[in-house]
Amino acid sequence: MHDLRRQALESGKTVSRKARSRQVSTASSKANSTLNSPAHSRANSRNPSRHGSDDEEYLSDGTAWSTNSIDDILNGDDVDVPVDAWKNELSLRIEQIVDRKRSSTEGRADSLSAYAHILMARYAKDDIEARMSELLPSILRSIRAETNERETVAALKALAVTTVTIDSDDIYDTVADQLKRTISDSSSIQTKISAIHTLGVAAFFGGTSEEEQEDVMTFLLEIVESDGFSVDAHDEGSVVIAALEEWGFLATDIEDIEEATEAAMEAFVEQLQSSDAGVQIAAGENIALCFEKSYTPREDDEDVSEENVDSEDEDQPTRGDKMVKRYTVWRRPDQLLHTLDDLANVSARSISKKDRKQLHSNFADIRNSVEKPTRGPKYSTALDQETGRYYGGGRMKVKINHNVEVRIDKWWKLQRLNALRRVLQGGFTHQYDENEAVSRCLPFSMASKR
Repeated sequence: MHDLRRQALESGKTVSRKARSRQVSTASSKANSTLNSPAHSRANSRNPSRHGSDDEEYLSDGTAWSTNSIDDILNGDDVDVPVDAWKNELSLRIEQIVDRKRSSTEGRADSLSAYAHILMARYAKDDIEARMSELLPSILRSIRAETNERETVAALKALAVTTVTIDSDDIYDTVADQLKRTISDSSSIQTKISAIHTLGVAAFFGGTSEEEQEDVMTFLLEIVESDGFSVDAHDEGSVVIAALEEWGFLATDIEDIEEATEAAMEAFVEQLQSSDAGVQIAAGENIALCFEKSYTPREDDEDVSEENVDSEDEDQPTRGDKMVKRYTVWRRPDQLLHTLDDLANVSARSISKKDRKQLHSNFADIRNSVEKPTRGPKYSTALDQETGRYYGGGRMKVKINHNVEVRIDKWWKLQRLNALRRVLQGGFTHQYDENEAVSRCLPFSMASKR
């Protein structure tokens, strides 16, 4: 039994919030240095997959970041910033990144941090596309050299946000081998975590075939199965969490994951016994996703057994398409439901109050979806007194602007939302408005008007 499974995790420090207002002059150096500093272990921070209030996000490396703070820095009401100021700053940072002969390790780290910071907040494809032949090799050199952790992590974050911005079919082939080497060989746990997340982004946005995505999922699953041992990070919960998260993200892009499900479910169910609440929750979300993907809409002329047919709400079949169970996800569903019940009601004093709350909230949803896979996260069986119908799914929403909101009523949507937020942080809503690569990941609905 590995160390991760020996005892319940005690949570550690509370993550502080970033200052919401900063001077523009410090945004590209001091603020970005803080943003890219080595983060606390996921085992000692709030789990990022859990969504709290709309004005605060918790990232995969444990950093707290205000949703509005990036725009406050670049175009805040309290400072006078010319419209093109960020473009001039971006151009300067690109020059500093590509001109390695005149730069120091700390200088490159500052420039990479500022560059990524601007790309999160502003859609800058036109501004960086012409420089990619210089920019990408320089970023990769910072990753490959691994002179220090700060520069390497900053370069990995810069690569991830560049990949989402450019949305090119050529990036994955250029970066994949180096990212896998960094994950396997780096002596820095934070570097491994950042490289895992960047690999997931490259495999999703960088121009891969389904076969290549499945290869990356296999690589990530080996990390989960071995508790990190396969990449020299044995019993490092934060590394396992990153692998779980990116496996789930890539699985949303595979139409049929039946073949991969059996081996993956073995690993995910085993990780439910982890002593790290973050590992348990990430594994549980992947389990829910696997069950959700085992159902697809029934074709008009399809003749199937009624026992394999379900609707989004069996008591009100007119509210959703009939869904058909295509394969068995797990051979011992009763045993799995019992385990999920235990996690949804865990009361051990050895588990911190914060972790107990997260386990209760998330595993209530996960259990609900395993029992009835057509129900997504935050599905409510409470009855609306006016309509007599279940409130159902869609209670989790992300407001993009006055007219557009994203309803997170499926596990695949939650996986993609979490992945985009890991990369774009507080710039997510702006990128959703401007960047087609982001908006096509998540369908939107027009906000209801009162």
